[in-house]
Amino acid sequence: MELKLARKELGSKPKMIKLEKIEEIIEKDGQKIFYFDKENSHKDLVALVEYFEDKELSVYLREVKYGLGDDDYMYEIHIL
Repeated sequence: MELKLARKELGSKPKMIKLEKIEEIIEKDGQKIFYFDKENSHKDLVALVEYFEDKELSVYLREVKYGLGDDDYMYEIHIL
């Protein structure tokens, strides 16, 4: 599974990250907060949450608004 990380600038394209890379980061750091782009499907993000919950980790998913527009949001996933 590949997901799009949140953009650093509005006009830029989101970078991709593979599930295996996320897993490596979690194994190394123990916990991490990831920010994902709004272009990811909610279904994929829920699958990511379920994947790490099956590994008996705590995972929190929330939508973060950074502006007043309806499209001004990103997803935050905290894995610990």
